[in-house]
Amino acid sequence: MKHVYTSVDIGSDSIKVVVCELFQNKLNLLAASSYKSRGIKKGLITDVEEASTCIREAISDVEEMLGIPIKRVIASIPSYFAEYSIIKAEVPLQDENIGVTHEDVSEVLSQAVSSKPLEEREFVTALPVDFRVDEKAGIKDPLGLMGSVIGVRAILVTTPKKNVYSVITLLEKLGIEVVDISINNIGDLYSFKNKEIDQKIGTIINIGSETTSISLYNRGVIVKSSIINMGGKNVDSDIAYMYKTDLETARNLKHSFALAHKRNANVSDTYEISTSVDKSLKVNQFEVSEIVSSRLEEILNLVKKELNILTTKQIDYMIITGGTSNMDDIEYVASQVLGKNVSIGNVKLLGIRNNKYSSCVGNIVYFISKLKLRGKNYSMISNEDASTLATVRKSSVESANDSMLGKIFGYFFNE
Repeated sequence: MKHVYTSVDIGSDSIKVVVCELFQNKLNLLAASSYKSRGIKKGLITDVEEASTCIREAISDVEEMLGIPIKRVIASIPSYFAEYSIIKAEVPLQDENIGVTHEDVSEVLSQAVSSKPLEEREFVTALPVDFRVDEKAGIKDPLGLMGSVIGVRAILVTTPKKNVYSVITLLEKLGIEVVDISINNIGDLYSFKNKEIDQKIGTIINIGSETTSISLYNRGVIVKSSIINMGGKNVDSDIAYMYKTDLETARNLKHSFALAHKRNANVSDTYEISTSVDKSLKVNQFEVSEIVSSRLEEILNLVKKELNILTTKQIDYMIITGGTSNMDDIEYVASQVLGKNVSIGNVKLLGIRNNKYSSCVGNIVYFISKLKLRGKNYSMISNEDASTLATVRKSSVESANDSMLGKIFGYFFNE
């Protein structure tokens, strides 16, 4: 069986689709696509028809790269009003003579989830904090341990029902089965997760197009999150306003010319743009970088305030991700506002060097980790499609751009 997994991230700026294969405990990128969003505002679907068209185009791009249809996906859902609560349960082992099995782990997690009434909310996932086998507590991996009772502490993640059903209904109308859901706050963590993060308290800040999410993690488990209604599009608007140009020109200016901090900007370096009054204007790098830096400082200062609300504990690490984090010199703005513990994320999958994919990639890693914990063997493609996939010519891969098939990168999902 080829273990192939597809993740879809429906964002305000773009629809991201990532397809990976797990081979010999390494995650290999097969294909990725990013398609400009329409009908989506601040992560929520506002126009079903336009959103459907964009998702179909993004998935079609990937299907063309691979030569097989995409029929099953992991879908990210909006994290607006997500709630995180502690749940607990314990169950007797099915067979004390062979110790803890995958079935025991699945059963105790199911019991923990069942213990919490959902009411008007929808279950997203349950993240184990630790397990207990008889009197031995604080266990991360209980499989194989001998005992008579297994217990678990976990974080139950729920969202309003509409967050889930709006996404699932949309994808199912396109003939795509949603086999699992996640929120990008979890995906971001699993993109950067390592042993050090598993021992500390920290935050991941995802600066998206229209919103910035702040997620708090304790020992590798999400415990709280918050959203600021400001992001990269506000930077675009500032540039457009200052130079009296359209948003698309402003966006291109930001990505291709501006720096996130004026420290290394050159006043002699200029870029010519068209204004709304049909005039050409030469913009120097120092001035436009100053505009960008000013807005990013404002966003990060709001992040700082939110973090003070989320926790009074010392934060050991801060990681910034999302599309805006790809800007050159953003680390200078980040450290200036948030201090020395901040770093810019770096997605570990070769072929995807853009942080806008961090949530999408991480949701695949998280899905695989759940399969491993429960002892499940699963793939999102049929054996017939797997055979077709194996015959894709190498030349068609090498002609691809940065959104196409990448080279293999060894990502151990349980590092």
